[in-house]
Amino acid sequence: MTEVECYENYPVCIPALSTVQTLMIYGIGAYVFSRYSQIMLALYLLYIIWIELRVLEKSCRNCVYYGKLCGLGRGKICALILKKGNQKFAEKKITWKDLVPDFLAFLLPLLAGIPLLLQNWDWILAGLMVTLLLLATAGNGIIRGRVCKHCKQRRLGCPAEQMFQRKSTTIP
Repeated sequence: MTEVECYENYPVCIPALSTVQTLMIYGIGAYVFSRYSQIMLALYLLYIIWIELRVLEKSCRNCVYYGKLCGLGRGKICALILKKGNQKFAEKKITWKDLVPDFLAFLLPLLAGIPLLLQNWDWILAGLMVTLLLLATAGNGIIRGRVCKHCKQRRLGCPAEQMFQRKSTTIP
């Protein structure tokens, strides 16, 4: 079995695709909340900014791809706004609690869209809700699969990979 190449810098198409997917999720979410009010839209956008800054602060600044073109497109952005961290990324432990804010970025608009559809059926909104669900589940799985496959940080130690690859232990 041949070992898969780790990228020092990802080919532009991979972070571009990842960024488009993320922006589509956020865009659909923004559209859903704009149907309620401009205040709801503003709150959602502030939330998105907060979770993105949180990822940069807690993960990207400590990653081997800091200042480089990483698979998710945040390594270079992080270097523009934050100093490199000194925490060893591989030693960081994450739990499902750490991932809740990221999941809420798509779950909140998905849940907020349901009452809108029940109140007044709209095929465009229904299609966007299905698209949001597909982007956040299957789309995320496909993109993360491509990104993680070639990730140098994964080889060095990645808290997310460690969490998702845990083997369940069963008692005989």
